[in-house]
Amino acid sequence: MSVAQWPITPADLAFFAKELDAFLPHRIFDAHCHLYRNADFTGATPSLAASGPAVVDWPCFLAHMQGIAPGREYSGLVFPFPAVGLDTASANQFLADQLAAHSNLRGAMIVTPDMDPEFIRQTVRRHRFSGLKCYHVFARTEPTFDSAVEAYLPEEQVRIAHEERLSITLHMVRARAIADPVNQESIARLARKYPDARWILAHAARGFNPYHTIEGIGALKGAGNIWCDTSAVTEAGAFEAIVRTLGADRLLYGADFPVTHLRGRCVAIGDSFLWLTAGNTKFHASYAPIEPLLIFLESLRALKTACWNLQLNDTAVEAIFHTNAARLFP
Repeated sequence: MSVAQWPITPADLAFFAKELDAFLPHRIFDAHCHLYRNADFTGATPSLAASGPAVVDWPCFLAHMQGIAPGREYSGLVFPFPAVGLDTASANQFLADQLAAHSNLRGAMIVTPDMDPEFIRQTVRRHRFSGLKCYHVFARTEPTFDSAVEAYLPEEQVRIAHEERLSITLHMVRARAIADPVNQESIARLARKYPDARWILAHAARGFNPYHTIEGIGALKGAGNIWCDTSAVTEAGAFEAIVRTLGADRLLYGADFPVTHLRGRCVAIGDSFLWLTAGNTKFHASYAPIEPLLIFLESLRALKTACWNLQLNDTAVEAIFHTNAARLFP
């Protein structure tokens, strides 16, 4: 399979071999992976999707990831690519087809706040989905980036997740993420009220600015049904805060494919964060030329740094990459 759309450079390969090959375990459960078809975007196709293959299925994922990190055995939690105008019925059907074809996958149904809870229940049962994937672009409030959780994940949908023992992959919004009292109250309350719903807080509780996770993750301490994934976070502090506060058994590796194949990294600046990419950064204007690497590599290095700083042993590292998710999705 061609991977020319999202190329891997010799610098990527050299960096992986030198810095990460010995760290990355053989078995990997990727808890944050998008599978989709561009034909299902009835509005504007997201730029990342438009720059890649028209159909991103599990073999496409494997080809791209094995191209940079060969020799690994992958399984994962997969879900559609959320975007305004997405044909959710078609996207969820494509997801179901992937689950039917690949027994090592678990799937999270894309949900929008206007979906009837019983429709969600019936769809989950019919396709044997393991979770729900919500996203702020479908929220009932504007601007969607300021939305409370319930604006894009109504409580009745959380109830279905509880009754069907589903995961909920939540990319929270609002400027300060889990340090925001509104997010803290919503997640803690819903987690307590619906203990059989299993929350996965994407992007290290959206710790793109790690200080937000460091400050806010303590509000969820003691909750027995909350996990966080590592997807696309490129600074170590949020991972360290999660392990110290919730435990190493509550951190799940996630790559956020195909965001993995963008180049650059995200850095904390003040009380926010900035993605450094070729579009906003003059990498070659530095005192020495800078060749930006794949987000996959930057995030993996941040996780390696966190594991080093926390002095985690091999068993704990393997749990982050596989065992924790295997227990969550038996």
